[in-house]
Amino acid sequence: MSALIRAEGLSVKRGATTVLRDVDFSIEAKEIVTIVGPNGSGKSSLMKALIGAVPASAGKVTRKAKLRLGYVPQSLSVDPSMPMTVERFLDLPHQATAQDRAEALAEAGAEDLATRQLTDLSGGQFQRAMLARALLNRPEILLLDEPTTGLDQPGQADFYRKIEELRDQLGCAVLMVSHDLHVVMSASDRVLCVNGHICCEGHPEVVAQAEEYRALFGSGTGGTLALYRHQHSHHHHHDGPCDHDHDTPAQDAN
Repeated sequence: MSALIRAEGLSVKRGATTVLRDVDFSIEAKEIVTIVGPNGSGKSSLMKALIGAVPASAGKVTRKAKLRLGYVPQSLSVDPSMPMTVERFLDLPHQATAQDRAEALAEAGAEDLATRQLTDLSGGQFQRAMLARALLNRPEILLLDEPTTGLDQPGQADFYRKIEELRDQLGCAVLMVSHDLHVVMSASDRVLCVNGHICCEGHPEVVAQAEEYRALFGSGTGGTLALYRHQHSHHHHHDGPCDHDHDTPAQDAN
């Protein structure tokens, strides 16, 4: 199969509640795909089901044989009383070679953090450390679950530029869950809008003339404005708002 991961008719339950239903999805090598949707829409459940962290209640997920995954979670709690350097963090759960650690830190833009304590890092530095750990596996697909939570807009923009660089340098695919619609503009080849199912998907459209966009990705100040188009070529009878067929603009003004 050419897809790294493919889902067919995928449904996921949390307890007795179905949080995702009838998802058909695939991701190819070198693609950047962003999943957006409201809280509780099933974005993280979809990602976890795709990598086998939660079981499917219906349908199936097929992954390329021996697929190498790199995963950056939404958050990670670190006991402030437990001393741990970034280098030591990269050795969990399996010890890495010094060369592998150095390469991963350099690729994540975190080479100056090796001897720093995790508890002393800023939010952006901590995300770089987690990214370095995900890169140790030389992943064919990098999965990021809302990786910029808690970062300011310049920090978000910087992190996502790094993700684009990694896709180009390493040739890996990227699957992101995000609330940040400017990410849809900047980084993604394809966008999935999820609300219990895939409402719509398609190619994003960067609005280069938007003053707020230029402010964010230029000087790093100002608001964000994200507009993209996605084709509605199907109809949903369970969720009325998605029952139409046209291009839709979406925006998020912070």
